[in-house]
Amino acid sequence: MKKPNIRFDLSLVVIPLSIVAAYFLYHYVLGHPDNFVDGDPAREPIDNNVLGVIYKGGSIVILLISFQLIMVVYVIERFLALKLSQGKGDMAAFVKNIKSLLASGKTKAINDACDQQRGAVANVVKTGISTYLDRKKQEEVDQKDIYLIQKELEETTQLELPLLNRNMFILSTIAQISTLIGLLGTVTGMIKAFGALATVGEPDPVGLAGGISQALVTTALGISTAAVTIVFYNYFANRIDRITYAIDEASFSIIHTLKLKYF
Repeated sequence: MKKPNIRFDLSLVVIPLSIVAAYFLYHYVLGHPDNFVDGDPAREPIDNNVLGVIYKGGSIVILLISFQLIMVVYVIERFLALKLSQGKGDMAAFVKNIKSLLASGKTKAINDACDQQRGAVANVVKTGISTYLDRKKQEEVDQKDIYLIQKELEETTQLELPLLNRNMFILSTIAQISTLIGLLGTVTGMIKAFGALATVGEPDPVGLAGGISQALVTTALGISTAAVTIVFYNYFANRIDRITYAIDEASFSIIHTLKLKYF
């Protein structure tokens, strides 16, 4: 079953828009005058004002917020895409039903079940059954036909797998670099804090502690972003593995049943 080769690169829209949105959130929400003493963003945040504290993390915060926005978009995209790939109803029950229908030789019922399920497993199964019926009409099924059916199952599986794994690398990348970007923000913030202390020339523990505290904001944002992304990445990877296993199980059942029937 061939699928039309139509692809839209969501990242071309999501990434630029996320950066722009993060910029406005940083300057006009986090940097709002109400979050700071005397309404001046250059001064200290009001006590217990989280937005003002995050703003003081510096421009690296914009990048980390954009990572969070990108992560949210692709989590939603993966939820919807894998829901469609899983199809309607319970996938394990569908595979079990296919195996039962195969054993009974009810090929029409299998096609009907695939039309109702409409998932990745159903696409592969329907391709295999359609190829089998085509070969059966033309001639008696032999070993060469079994090989052809197996090849069609493998090719359809290879068409489905990229759809399952699409955009997973973006979540993986965010999970890997968010902490590093957060640490970069902390290092640059501490450089500024110690540089300011050196300029003053006199020890100022309170000012130094405040500067370090603000610098650590980016590390906290980076770690939290990475942690949430890792959780979702592993969740989606597990769902993909389940769908892939169901495809392999259904394909094996088709080939095994046909071999028992004709050889």
